[in-house]
Amino acid sequence: MSLLWQPSADFIAQSNLKKFQTYAEATYARSFSDYDALWQWSVEQPAQFWQSVADFFQLQFHSPASQVLRPNPDGMIGTQWFPGATLNYAQHVFRHKNNTHPAIIFQSEVQPIQEISWNELEEKVKSVQQYLKKLGVEKGDRVVGYLPNNTEAVIIFLAVNSLGAIWSCCSPDFGTESVVDRFQQIAPKVLFATERYYYNGKPIDKSAVVQQLSEQLSTLQRIVVLESGAVSAFDQWNDIISQQVTGDLSFTPVDFQHPIWILYSSGTTGKPKAITHATGGNLIEHYKALALHQDVKPGERYLWYSTTGWMMWNYALSSLLVGATLVIYDGSPGYPDLTALWKLVQDAKVNHFGVGAAFYLSCMKEQLQIAKQFDLSALRTLGSTGSPLPAEGFRYIYEAIKKEVWLISLSGGTDVCSAFVGGCPYLPVYEGEIQCKMLGCKLEAWNDEGQSVENELGELMLTAPMPSMPVFFWNDDNNERYRQAYFEQDAKVWRHGDWIKITEHKGIIIYGRSDATLNRDGVRIGTAEIYSAVESLPEIKDSLVVCVERQDGTYFMPLFVVLKEQAVWSTAIQQSIKNQLRQQYSPRHVPDVIFPVQQIPYTISGKKMEMPVKKLFMGMPLEKCVSLDTMKNPESMQEYVALSKS
Repeated sequence: MSLLWQPSADFIAQSNLKKFQTYAEATYARSFSDYDALWQWSVEQPAQFWQSVADFFQLQFHSPASQVLRPNPDGMIGTQWFPGATLNYAQHVFRHKNNTHPAIIFQSEVQPIQEISWNELEEKVKSVQQYLKKLGVEKGDRVVGYLPNNTEAVIIFLAVNSLGAIWSCCSPDFGTESVVDRFQQIAPKVLFATERYYYNGKPIDKSAVVQQLSEQLSTLQRIVVLESGAVSAFDQWNDIISQQVTGDLSFTPVDFQHPIWILYSSGTTGKPKAITHATGGNLIEHYKALALHQDVKPGERYLWYSTTGWMMWNYALSSLLVGATLVIYDGSPGYPDLTALWKLVQDAKVNHFGVGAAFYLSCMKEQLQIAKQFDLSALRTLGSTGSPLPAEGFRYIYEAIKKEVWLISLSGGTDVCSAFVGGCPYLPVYEGEIQCKMLGCKLEAWNDEGQSVENELGELMLTAPMPSMPVFFWNDDNNERYRQAYFEQDAKVWRHGDWIKITEHKGIIIYGRSDATLNRDGVRIGTAEIYSAVESLPEIKDSLVVCVERQDGTYFMPLFVVLKEQAVWSTAIQQSIKNQLRQQYSPRHVPDVIFPVQQIPYTISGKKMEMPVKKLFMGMPLEKCVSLDTMKNPESMQEYVALSKS
């Protein structure tokens, strides 16, 4: 792999990581010769490491912890971090209130760049906090959003969090059923929703969805409408935000393990998993990830393009924790063309810009010469996540975007609301490789025999807990779904479901999912959602869907359907399938191609066999994909063999 970037001695010396290392060495009378030595200490002495992170960033505890780590001898679930400690996330954000740089910079398809000062942010958060208090919202209540990525979403979250309430959000490209499947599980008290948003140059009306949510979410006590406010029965955002409030913004301390937000990651069966994250766990993890692994500093400007339904929204929000200005863009990254985000990076003088790998690949396919079109002199780092960025994507960035930039490729997930592997300011960047395992993350690649391997393909395993692992899944009796998701084979080893290789440089290459979960540009989709929508159509008897990661970093998602006896395959049926998935769930649920087939392959015990089909479409021979004697209908595979070669 070619070397693309090397940090200078001064770059290393001025990094947050170097300052942290110096602090840890002095505190624990140790000496770390290189990053690998620092990483080894972080996973071998987790109590020392996480205490040093808390102290270095001066976490503000209302009550102290009795200890750093209280392991569960029976497995990772139930591990307690900083037991007894109380704190508040929003309070840590407002520690950085100042008059020298804005809190937020916002732009959308229809609004020019605007700056939001810390004073303005605080006043608006205070207005929403007072409104929620009058409704009786308190610690532990759930408040949800159906919102685009705008300033209002940040304001609402900070107000919710300041009270110790729990936040959850879906982006407005989700259809009614998809939102209900998520929010109904957590019994929310208040909904903040937009009736209209803009995407790809068009206003999109969501008033009908908001009305349906009001009817189907029975626990809602109030709904606040943003944007159009056409439905008079709902409270109006402008009325809330324009109220004059007195007194200071208050912060309710919560336990370190108290939920901060609920994110959703779909499994292959049942409703989406309501992954519940710890306030302290995400707080301390994001300090580590953003400040140490991405070197974000006070006063710098941080933009990670995301929707509110992707965990990168929560991750980017935490740039406020380290004193940065959060830069937000609402709209399509391709409207009016693929240079829209690059213009914002230039005009807002962004220091750290991140986006899904698919965006870079789109720019590469269009042969855009970004360096020649825009002044990116302020840009220090480029981030990539969501899907693996292939070697040619790395090369394109250094050839066409910026030669002297630190490219940080990350990989993690909604499951931990952070990354397992990412950037390191000490290390060079090699094409196609993520730089390092992140501090405090005991990651290994395991082969089929359960042996830890390097320089060969293996499954991503975590052999020790992290503070940002889920506290639990909401409404998950005895942690059954939690165990099934990661610990089915071993309660003490987290199986993440990715194929990876640890290279000779100690870097990491991600090769995609090792399970049946679908990945569309970093957003995971459960096959159960696809089957529920497709098989409800009168013409469809059965279905199967897979998502294949290609070597160029793109994804191919074919859907296979078995028609009922009286049905005849047609473009009309094909279109009805696409419409059903788009309207019921989201555009990401729509497959790239739909194949009518005679049979869906099943195991003897009656389970759909997604993985063998996926492997066939990855180019593997049939004998390497499945043992036919484990199948209920082995003859069905020949049709898929033929389709995979067509």
